[in-house]
Amino acid sequence: MITQKEMLTHFLPILEKSGKRYKKKSMVRAKKAQAGLLVVTKTSDGDETQNTAEAGDWLVENQTSTNELYLVKAETFKKKYTLVQSLEQGWGCYQPKGETTGIIVAKEHLEAFGATNVMEFQAPWKATMIVKTGDMLVVPPEKDEIYRIAKKEFGETYVQI
Repeated sequence: MITQKEMLTHFLPILEKSGKRYKKKSMVRAKKAQAGLLVVTKTSDGDETQNTAEAGDWLVENQTSTNELYLVKAETFKKKYTLVQSLEQGWGCYQPKGETTGIIVAKEHLEAFGATNVMEFQAPWKATMIVKTGDMLVVPPEKDEIYRIAKKEFGETYVQI
């Protein structure tokens, strides 16, 4: 499997040269996750990845057509989200803050790894993640990780800045 390091080594120069800056345009729902909770991230085109919650992690629900769920580490959550309103059962409505740099995945990007339309790589949390042509590959400002956001969900939740 293609590692995070290999993905960053290959894609960072491309992102720095031709990536565009984006920010989330929609609020998210979130609550503290129970340690051991297995979260399978499902997008409009199927299962994207999975992750198991550790103590302190947050369960985040994007306001997309699939209500995509994923986990975020406590320190990252604190940096990326601000509470707007408390909701029932431990949930809250949060305003995303910060930005990301991304590129639309082209066939040539995947061909560099011997793939054509879909490729698997190691997500920042060590599980397998898929990426397809037309998806977004993004990095945070720290440029210390790279991950996929499915094409449809990216359009539903991000705006270029």
